[in-house]
Amino acid sequence: MTSTPNERTEATSSQQGGAPEDLGAMTGNVVRFADLKSRPIPLMFIDSIIPGHQRHNYAVIGDTASENDSYEPFITSPHGFQVGVVRARQGNGPAYHTHDYIESFLPLKGRWRFYWGESADKVDGETILEEFDYVTLPPKLWRGFECIDPGESWIFAVLEKHEVYEGKDPYWAPSVIEKAREYGFEASENGKMIKPDNFAELERQMLDQFGDA
Repeated sequence: MTSTPNERTEATSSQQGGAPEDLGAMTGNVVRFADLKSRPIPLMFIDSIIPGHQRHNYAVIGDTASENDSYEPFITSPHGFQVGVVRARQGNGPAYHTHDYIESFLPLKGRWRFYWGESADKVDGETILEEFDYVTLPPKLWRGFECIDPGESWIFAVLEKHEVYEGKDPYWAPSVIEKAREYGFEASENGKMIKPDNFAELERQMLDQFGDA
């Protein structure tokens, strides 16, 4: 039976109040922001521990790009793309890296500086993205980005479908790899994080960086 708009509103209100929501055929295909925010991945990559690159990643659809395999995306059913979200404080964001596939970004909150280059040791250009601007980055172009506004910022990411843990991903600039090693972090040849002995302690510290863990 088809519900009326008022009935749909009441169903959503009941869900927000804590009552279970009956989504029928859409079960498993709706992600609430409150739920997403409650499941951050504070050390998703080897650069996530480095000052200036600390952030929370959120896996919405698919495995996205990751070196830490100790998490599960909200939506795991097959899609032709992968979706993630990044939350960071001013001056933080992913370090200089590249991928074998396309990735695109749309700032949801705050402005973000994107920079890129043809090689791992040189930046050739940059631009500032305002909220709801859009950028798409081609495969093998080196890139990094950071939020530039005070407080915290959010950015939405869409990645071309790709296999995970089949090889290096991301490819990091040598300077990033060296810096991550100072904190005991490395990635194996198949792209999995090699964690330091104090990983659990570091993860707890990074989990609390926004004060709402």
